[in-house]
Amino acid sequence: MEFFRFQRDIPFMRHAKALNAFSALLFVLSVFFLVTRGLNLSVEFTGGTVMEVSYEQPADLAAVRQVVQTLGYADVPVQNFGTSRDVLLRLPIQAGQTSGQQSAAVFAALQAQNPAVELRRTEFVGPQVGQELVLDGLKALALVIVGIMVYLAFRFEWKFSVAAIIANLHDVVIVLGFFAFFQWEFSLAVLAAVLAVLGYSVNESVVIFDRIRETFRRQRKMTPSEVIDHAITSTMSRTIITHGSTEVMVISMLLFGGPALFHFALALTIGILFGIYSSVFVASGISMWLGIKREDLVPVLSKKEGDPDDPNAGAVV
Repeated sequence: MEFFRFQRDIPFMRHAKALNAFSALLFVLSVFFLVTRGLNLSVEFTGGTVMEVSYEQPADLAAVRQVVQTLGYADVPVQNFGTSRDVLLRLPIQAGQTSGQQSAAVFAALQAQNPAVELRRTEFVGPQVGQELVLDGLKALALVIVGIMVYLAFRFEWKFSVAAIIANLHDVVIVLGFFAFFQWEFSLAVLAAVLAVLGYSVNESVVIFDRIRETFRRQRKMTPSEVIDHAITSTMSRTIITHGSTEVMVISMLLFGGPALFHFALALTIGILFGIYSSVFVASGISMWLGIKREDLVPVLSKKEGDPDDPNAGAVV
């Protein structure tokens, strides 16, 4: 199904050098902010106090969040847990206060705001748990990257594998760079979004790579850059429909999902936009500069295997 049809190939690779220079600059800046500012890790990673409270009526999360902020906790996750009457709070560690003192102070403030509130549970998430989560997250990211490289190397060619991994790391680092620069909270939900961006980005790259291989088989007189331009242009309709519909849902979560989904949807929004960009310009551009050619993707028949009277014997088929 195509809603958009392009009559001529768009010369994407003509601008690949300038746009990849921009990508390199953005990548370096992201690494710089990650090193100098670091990520604003949530309670799951740093440790802290988790509280669950319950109300007789559906809880007003905005009012609960305001009470918590008056105690000096900025951007504390406050969300419904189970039902609309149950609320879960995650409090970061504060110097000079124990977990019991934190929960007691917050519960007293909530009681002052609504005497009907009931404390269901409170527990401390230690830094050791947070460290394990960080390590598990890094292991998951490494396994995803290795799996993508192996898959692309077997399905296509090692040049596509290298190009796709560079493009995917480009997407992940830039998403993390945004979170480091603006100091948005980095939680397990955001980590899940980053891993989702990896899969989403490589899917777009695979679609383009498959069309490049198909174009090499059909168009023998095209140069590699012309083949890449034709492959990207022929997938533009699919890209607009697929990513457009996905962005509508993600932006809906971003605007109407509330604080619990805001950073998750924000990471997905940034990642999907850069995933489209990197698949078109970064992955395709790097594969072109690595010297991808028809012989890499289409098997060659020797003259012994072909008909000696056939003028195409020994040529790529």
